Amino acid sequence: MLRQEDNERLVRVGPGTPMGELMRRYWQPALLSSELPEPDGAPVRVRLLGEDLIAFRDTDGNVGLVDAFCPHRRAPMFFGRNEECGLRCVYHGWKFDRQGDCVDMPSEPSGTPLQAKVKIKAYPCIEKGGAVWTYMGPKDKQPPAPDHEWLRAPETHRFVSKTFEACNYLQALEGGLDTAHVSFLHRDGRNDGTLLAAIDGAPRLDVEVTDYGYYYVSTRKAHDKNYVRLYQYVMPNHQMRSNVLGHTGKRPKVPKIDGHVWVPIDDENVWVWNFMYSYDASTPLDSDFAWNYETAAGRGPDDLIPGTFKLKANMSNNYNVDRETQKKGLFAGIEGINTQDFALQEGMGSIVDRSKEFLGTTDRAIVTLRRLLLDATRAVENGETPRGLDPKTYAHVRAHDELVSPDEDWRKLFDKEGVARW
Repeated sequence: MLRQEDNERLVRVGPGTPMGELMRRYWQPALLSSELPEPDGAPVRVRLLGEDLIAFRDTDGNVGLVDAFCPHRRAPMFFGRNEECGLRCVYHGWKFDRQGDCVDMPSEPSGTPLQAKVKIKAYPCIEKGGAVWTYMGPKDKQPPAPDHEWLRAPETHRFVSKTFEACNYLQALEGGLDTAHVSFLHRDGRNDGTLLAAIDGAPRLDVEVTDYGYYYVSTRKAHDKNYVRLYQYVMPNHQMRSNVLGHTGKRPKVPKIDGHVWVPIDDENVWVWNFMYSYDASTPLDSDFAWNYETAAGRGPDDLIPGTFKLKANMSNNYNVDRETQKKGLFAGIEGINTQDFALQEGMGSIVDRSKEFLGTTDRAIVTLRRLLLDATRAVENGETPRGLDPKTYAHVRAHDELVSPDEDWRKLFDKEGVARW
């Protein structure tokens, strides 16, 4: 269990909160590059870490991320005119560039000194891996740009999407780092469809804390071998995993690694970023393969409410749970691994009361996660540098999974496979 005061420290992400200040020390993906398809196009509403913002792509193709409300009379900038390298409020015509400077104030006398004083809150942005990343922390603490391996993979070998989830980021992040639930929640006994990871419901966990977060290894019995999965957790909200063996235990045509980034929208909602990439230079990740994977997970185009990133299967329809299908071998009775996760994570309520938990041996990665995050919030409060800010600490890591003979040492076998190639 977790003390209530520690739970509060972990789940609150608004400005001035311990976790909110920690999250703001890292670059966070704010929106897909495809959401801003053209220069001087329509602005897009963005909500991150409890702040309402507006994103726009200026005339030069650069992305700006500014306060959702004009500093003049707090009119909504969403209705602003995106023109000539700036966003102009349509209420009184005040115009701001992506750095937040007021570049035109037509409702005031020419040459007014007010123009130099007025700024709109603006956050720096970069584009990498098909996403717009932003840094919302102190300017003098801005770290280097993110450099995860999936961001370095060529566009032809990479895929990224995002999904809206109605719960606190931490229960979603913990769900992603919980390997034991795969053996149950995602079990599918229909047509021999059970995941390899579902054969053994009591995996043995090894967790190794690193200067970027930790890696952990789950070992399961799989017939006459052990199924070993190496996961990477990069602070504060990034997970990398390998599941290429899937159901068959054989390498597929597209050798891929995938994972998630859980970015808090506010205390009760989170963006789940989904990425995958081929680590074989000779094998591109074609769009059909990627979208088939998304559809099988339950977050394909037809699974989303049109014009949104929200699932059609949600709490209002009980995620389309089918009790007859449940009896026939689909353990949860819910189609799609992603949808199964959402049903449990959102079903816990907006924010879990962790003081009521009873944890077991397979929760070792969860316990370590909470300790690292709590320590990191206190490090920031003390003026210290939290783990994982320097890309040099994590740029080289990657995930892997393998069937290993019981007498083999997975560390030797994974020595090369656990190192980034891109």
